[in-house]
Amino acid sequence: MRLHLVDGTYELYRAHYSPRPGTTAPDGRDVKATAGVMDSLLALLHDEQEAVTHVAVAFDNPIRSFRNALFAGYKGDEGVPPELRAQFDLVEEAVAALGVRVWSMKDQEADDALATAAARWAGEVEQVRLLTPDKDLGQCVRGQRVVQVDRRQQKVMDAEGVKAKLGVEPWSVPDLLALMGDDADGIPGLPGFGAKGASAVLQAYGHLEAIPDSAAEWTVKVRGADKLAATLKAHREDARLYRTLATLVEDAPLPGTASLADLEWKGVPEARFKAFCEGLGLKSLQRRPKRWAA
Repeated sequence: MRLHLVDGTYELYRAHYSPRPGTTAPDGRDVKATAGVMDSLLALLHDEQEAVTHVAVAFDNPIRSFRNALFAGYKGDEGVPPELRAQFDLVEEAVAALGVRVWSMKDQEADDALATAAARWAGEVEQVRLLTPDKDLGQCVRGQRVVQVDRRQQKVMDAEGVKAKLGVEPWSVPDLLALMGDDADGIPGLPGFGAKGASAVLQAYGHLEAIPDSAAEWTVKVRGADKLAATLKAHREDARLYRTLATLVEDAPLPGTASLADLEWKGVPEARFKAFCEGLGLKSLQRRPKRWAA
């Protein structure tokens, strides 16, 4: 068995901004992003190499989460195009019409759902595959049992892959993002800390608390070490807050899911899927499924 965990919000945005032609429903609604997500998920479900047996898709709905109460600068829903926002509920209906479990996250984020499921069921499946390129999911990777998959780049990262890409072990990823920041989530990081310097320090110390205040005590050579050490000493509380923002929750509620069996994909429910496609005028998509639910 394999457990595929998909960042639905990433897929929705990717479909919206993709060069694929626009799609309009009979009632005039823009449904390009929804159609794109359905097309992408059907490709995943049909992929013999991915060999999907159990799957779930998580969405941020709304975008804001408990992290916005912790830090005003954290990512919000400002600037979301209205035609995209209008599809937040619709895309969840679309994924359910594929026979795939949907996790609509309210106070937590889609990434928290993925992290929770990976922690909960990694021991019950051959492999957990986290389908998202987001750096913060690197913290969930465990050996080759939990891996991160970037479908667009066709890359799979195990623990060694995370270290090669980010320069730190998976368990240091929140500390790394705290120091260098993460523009995608509105985490500013500390002044002067770039990816190279932050990863070098964390290779030596692992976590923020273990980094000495004085650069003279550092066992690793980093350009501008004195200034970086002074910055960290002055802003340790900020760094801890940023790490909290970057640390994914592993006990988030997973709507409609009591056990791994609830995530088994048994095929596309034909009547429901075709009715949904008919309502949005997606005639060509109706012929795409290769496996119908019994």
